Amino acid sequence: MSLLTPLRPSGARADRRSTLWQVDWVLVIGVLALSAIGALLIWSATYERTSLTGGNEHAFLVRHALNFAIGLVLAVLAAVTDHRRVRILAPVLYAASVVGLILVLVPGVGASINGSRSWIQLPWMSVQPSEFAKLAVIVGMALLIAEKGETNHREARTIDIAQAIAVAAIPVCLVMLQPDLGTVMVLGSIVFGIVAVSGVPKRWMIGIVTAATVIAVLAVQLNVLKKYQLARFTAFADPSQDPQGIGYNVNQARIAIGNGGIFGQGLFHGSQTQNAFVPEQHTDFVFTVAGEELGLIGAGAIICLFVLILWRGLRIAVNARDAFGRLIATGVVCWFAFQAFENIGMTLGIMPVTGLPLPFVSYGGSSMFAGLLAVGLLQNIHLRSHQV
Repeated sequence: MSLLTPLRPSGARADRRSTLWQVDWVLVIGVLALSAIGALLIWSATYERTSLTGGNEHAFLVRHALNFAIGLVLAVLAAVTDHRRVRILAPVLYAASVVGLILVLVPGVGASINGSRSWIQLPWMSVQPSEFAKLAVIVGMALLIAEKGETNHREARTIDIAQAIAVAAIPVCLVMLQPDLGTVMVLGSIVFGIVAVSGVPKRWMIGIVTAATVIAVLAVQLNVLKKYQLARFTAFADPSQDPQGIGYNVNQARIAIGNGGIFGQGLFHGSQTQNAFVPEQHTDFVFTVAGEELGLIGAGAIICLFVLILWRGLRIAVNARDAFGRLIATGVVCWFAFQAFENIGMTLGIMPVTGLPLPFVSYGGSSMFAGLLAVGLLQNIHLRSHQV
């Protein structure tokens, strides 16, 4: 061997280095940046609220960082798991999610927070099964549609799509019983996106929209939705109708964002934020902290980061090597896109208040774990598409 011949890493070491180069680092950087911004916003929204922190001004900052660290481990595990095992684990994830959604409805097991029975209270933390139901619906529908097509060497047929929608309908119905209207809307966007790219005729899309409209009307007529949920929709149409009641959140959110101007009032210096005028500001209304303290530039940066993540997700979907990967990536993109739009939209008054967190930015362990698991699956699909 010549002394000028470069040394090549051998075996597993070379494979690891190759895998690291193939990771979609743009997606990783986008998620890391959003989570870092979220940590600062959560810290600013909570550090002076002793009723939340118990006197420890760093409490929520530390918890958010811990949630992200655990979620990052889950993302790495999802990214490096062999795709065949992902298919095997898909039914397990779906079954576990359905069991969790049933348990929250059991008196003494499920805990009610803000009018919705969506939580299981454990000694060390609260778990929200509906967050994992989003991922379960994605992998469940993707597996069923992909398996049918690959087994029979054909495009998805009407019966295949009907079965996939039935798979999604079980979690949707259970979430509606909590009731959690926001998550139902997210699940609906996921179902619509997956069906749209499955190759079915356009009449299916019209049918889904029609069915969703009928179900919404029936939910109102049969009093499935709570009165406060219906009031949120009327407040969305006219926030001035009850400014001190149901319209309070929207009005205060608008004031906070309007205070920020272009450059913001500065982190930890927002008047609405530091005086706790906006409720749930570290969770559902965290975007108002960005609008007030970081201004149009900071809030715009968050939106740009979401656009970056969605672009990378769509790119992964287009380049996926099989239908299973393409459908999962599409479902994740629809999830992130709709939830981010709904969360930001409700703070601006262009969407009704539904209690959805802003992915990677809002405080919440279940939301962070589920979101990072989804990012890990995106990386799994991306890495597989680059395998020779």
